[in-house]
Amino acid sequence: MPVLPGAEPFSRAGGPTGVLLCHGFTGTPQSLRPWAEYLAEAGLTISLPRLPGHGTTWQEMARTRWEDWYAEVDRAFDELRASTDEIFVMGLSMGGCLALRLAELRGHAVSGLVLVNPSVTAETKLFLLAPVMKLVVPTLKGVASDIKKPGITELAYDRVPVKAAASLPALWRITQQQLGQVTQPVRIYRSAADHVVGPANLEILRRTLPASQLEVIECPDSYHVATLDNDAEAIFAGSLDFVRSHSHAGKE
Repeated sequence: MPVLPGAEPFSRAGGPTGVLLCHGFTGTPQSLRPWAEYLAEAGLTISLPRLPGHGTTWQEMARTRWEDWYAEVDRAFDELRASTDEIFVMGLSMGGCLALRLAELRGHAVSGLVLVNPSVTAETKLFLLAPVMKLVVPTLKGVASDIKKPGITELAYDRVPVKAAASLPALWRITQQQLGQVTQPVRIYRSAADHVVGPANLEILRRTLPASQLEVIECPDSYHVATLDNDAEAIFAGSLDFVRSHSHAGKE
């Protein structure tokens, strides 16, 4: 299946510190490409995979589930681990949930998390009803390109494949249940106005993760896809500072 131009995965070899970036539901690596390139220019080793079913057609995505997306993140993590001494994991939206799940299962192999508007629960009828709706309709209106900055578009599907969406509640549920296993430092960037992921997501994380472990930074001038929006540069620079402050590479 041909990949849409601009949706290709991105990787670059660098120093002993690695960063794995996870894009969101129906999105592509394009939404995180400027972030990945910024970190690569700073000398980090970068992996930004394309999740299965993404960046091609919604029909192909309809044949995938959250387990497929997580498996690709897990594979990329192992590949990155073979060439680095430590790995930080970063993600946007559902990619933030995949990052949390990876931290739960990989433990100390993950050095820290930077999440942008992470999604860990269903707040819209689309996802709440998806397990039933998948039996009736194949797609619903898309959730892409929630961006405040004029002239910027997210490369993502304009339709949501309902069968794929119907698998998300299981990912959210298992991730929520095991959040207590996340012991790494976590920084969250939260947009002031997000039309995709609502405030209940952050509240769950605040209730579960200790205040000493969780840092929340506001993005006052961005919508959901903040990595392509007005606060993107602040996110990029802040994530690099986060890595440097928590890195152990070269400190032993």
